[in-house]
Amino acid sequence: MDESEQATNIFETGGIFANRELLRVGHVPELERVVGRDDEVSSIGQALGPATIGGPPETTIVYGKTGAGKSLVARCVAREAHTEAEANEVEFQHAYVDCSDYQTETKASREMGRQLVANLHADVEIPRVGIAAADYRDITWDLLDEHSVDSFVVILDEIDKLDDDELLRSLSRARESGKSETHIGAICISNKIEYRDRLNERLDSSLQDNELVFDPYDADQLREILANRTDAFEDGVLNTDVIPKVAALSAKEHGDARKAIDTLYEAGRLAEKDGTDTVTIDHVDDAVKRAEANRFEKLVSGTTPHVKYILRALALLTADNPEREAFRTHRVYTLYTKLAEREGAEPLSEDRVYRLLKEQSFLGVTESNHTGGGQGEGSYLEHRLLRDPEIIVEALDNS
Repeated sequence: MDESEQATNIFETGGIFANRELLRVGHVPELERVVGRDDEVSSIGQALGPATIGGPPETTIVYGKTGAGKSLVARCVAREAHTEAEANEVEFQHAYVDCSDYQTETKASREMGRQLVANLHADVEIPRVGIAAADYRDITWDLLDEHSVDSFVVILDEIDKLDDDELLRSLSRARESGKSETHIGAICISNKIEYRDRLNERLDSSLQDNELVFDPYDADQLREILANRTDAFEDGVLNTDVIPKVAALSAKEHGDARKAIDTLYEAGRLAEKDGTDTVTIDHVDDAVKRAEANRFEKLVSGTTPHVKYILRALALLTADNPEREAFRTHRVYTLYTKLAEREGAEPLSEDRVYRLLKEQSFLGVTESNHTGGGQGEGSYLEHRLLRDPEIIVEALDNS
């Protein structure tokens, strides 16, 4: 084998994926790939419909749990609105701002202007720092007027992460206050159903009463969503039971399409890594365990070493005693002490460990319950893991 052949083999990806982009988080597919959300697509389409003929779009507030398709539908429909407006010889533009990444009024206003510059291919430089939020918005208003934009819609994803309502207030009143001649609207996306209750009263009164709730996906909808992404894989790669398995697990756990798609992608990656030519339900099970370990690793990454010793003690007890689900504080404490001393740490008091175990129950890692000890023993606290002990140990090893 010569050097060029060896270099080629280093980057061999196998024959699992045909177009892995279809399974990546953040990918916005064509509207026909959006399934199980016909009513929601229609509602947002009606809100943006006037903008496709040069009129004012309706500002809409969209609620729902993570992975319910809120962002996907909003972005797909906005893209379709742009196409429809072009056919009507109307200049429609939109921008997408993820407020979890841009949490201040200034950063969100800058991102809105930056995207508009890119969409219009405008020869305008937007400073990264050094100017106020209102200045960034003035750049946006000037661009809209200079390019004769008829309608402009801003999708504010996770809007509840913004530190105030000033950006939304400014968008809702830009035309009324003479800032721009363009019709401006917003699609406000939130995971929190109480978001509107937090709005300033004057701002709330200026918004149309246009709210939409996305329910979690059920198993049938998730199966259809995943089936619409099978061309991400090479023909014949997916075993027939893989998609039903992923859909059933996802519907039972969370109804989150984003996580379901990610599980399917991770199963494909594991098959690719194994060098096999098919994706099986074993790969799905491994993908679910890996995702759970990754989530738990993030959960414990910021905790103290002693919390990690405590959780490891409970995980080891659970793994070594499959006939028991829960363990007394003192038994957990005894093993915790050995683990802490092995790492060269001074063990905490048993009372402190007791309190830390109760704290973990609030985080959904453990469950603590008072139990009667029988005649003469009184009651005591028992603790059990709410996750597979293997996952806990793996996550602790990697954290």
